[in-house]
Amino acid sequence: MPSTALVWVRRELRVHDHPALSLAAREHERVAPVFILDPGILRGRFPSPARAAFLHGCLRELDASLRGLGGALLIREGRPWDELPRLAGETGAETVYWANDVSPYARARDERVRQALARDGVRVEVCPGNFAANVGSIRTTLGNPYRVFTPFYRAWLEADRRPVEDPPANLTPPSGIAHGRLPAASALGADDPPARLVDPGESAGREAMHAWLAHGVACYADRHDRLAGGTSRLSPYLHFGCLSVRELEARVAGRTGDGAAEFRRQLCWRDFYAHVLLFHPDVARHEMQQRYRSLEWAQDEDLLESWRRGRTGYPLVDAGMRELLETGWMHNRARLVVGSFLTKDLHLDWREGERHFMRRLLDGDEANNNGNWQWIASVGTDSAPYFRRLLNPISQQRRHDPEGEYVRRWVPELRGVPDEHLAEPWRMSESEQQEAGCVIGSDYPAPIVDHAVERKRAMERYRAAGAE
Repeated sequence: MPSTALVWVRRELRVHDHPALSLAAREHERVAPVFILDPGILRGRFPSPARAAFLHGCLRELDASLRGLGGALLIREGRPWDELPRLAGETGAETVYWANDVSPYARARDERVRQALARDGVRVEVCPGNFAANVGSIRTTLGNPYRVFTPFYRAWLEADRRPVEDPPANLTPPSGIAHGRLPAASALGADDPPARLVDPGESAGREAMHAWLAHGVACYADRHDRLAGGTSRLSPYLHFGCLSVRELEARVAGRTGDGAAEFRRQLCWRDFYAHVLLFHPDVARHEMQQRYRSLEWAQDEDLLESWRRGRTGYPLVDAGMRELLETGWMHNRARLVVGSFLTKDLHLDWREGERHFMRRLLDGDEANNNGNWQWIASVGTDSAPYFRRLLNPISQQRRHDPEGEYVRRWVPELRGVPDEHLAEPWRMSESEQQEAGCVIGSDYPAPIVDHAVERKRAMERYRAAGAE
């Protein structure tokens, strides 16, 4: 009787460089990839209309790609520890393959699935996950996990890498099994997705990767902070595994130049935050630095809503937040500025920002989003003092959007404001406001706080908490 395997697909929505799929195809005559619509993800802690809409398109394309290899994507809905044993019984599968993951939910879920399958005598094979290196094996010389990026980066550069896998030549599915139906995107939670989603799926991701490698990465070191453009915008494809981060890193590692080296370093940040969450799962809800767990955060729903809507009166902050609302993505430099503004100018809890980003971001990855929010809030792994992360939204705009292209794109009411006033439009005289077609307080809000004043307050708060 031919051997059968299930491949449980989660965040590996591709056929290129898919270790679990390739290994199953080599070792078994029949292979059934399956995606489970898990309510613990779709309606769990961080539901997201943006990611639900993107996921729906990715699943449709993955099914088409698998059919091109002779297989198909099975769709099931329910708890994985119920659905996988049931499907293993229906197909006669003796092994279930999946890729490892690091979040507390994923680890608890996977262990429960493993136990359920073991009761039925089904073997589990855990394959490399959605990372460039094996984040669980990188340790200090004393065998401890890392807490600071730079030494992790040095070890990461020297860590072993798995080979990049070709797609299987063909797949033979088990016979007589219902494929299941992919429901409408709205049933997955895509009730209010952004208006300008990028195209989902592996083919769009690979096209974007090839374009980036051909035309963008060489200039990355010089342009990555340029708000009007200069980054790869590959993060949604990496989050869903439409692109293999291992394949991308391998392609970048073979190039010379500062751009390729700096971009590869950014891929390491992704692995680093996964490493931190793996070994310090409590950071999912609490500050990494215990001395800052006593920080008292303000509670002001009006300020929070102004920040969410991009109505703070600070043009760069508002541009970033509106880009997020309309596209499900935000430039990384803007993410730092809006994060600093929320936590250091408005004194609001970083977890509010984390939650909003996870609802809106296409690339809303728990480890990376959490790590970045704790970094900019100065409560995470960052070893720099808190006053190094008090970003001035005015000077940041002048430095990284000097011609105002980014701000004018996302805050159209400021399009007529002259360059010399664009970072501080409230300083225009009444006649200048009329001439620019932008009356402050009417066409565009006045600043909701004074950055200079709030900067001093932030320093006092952090100094007091750090001294306890």
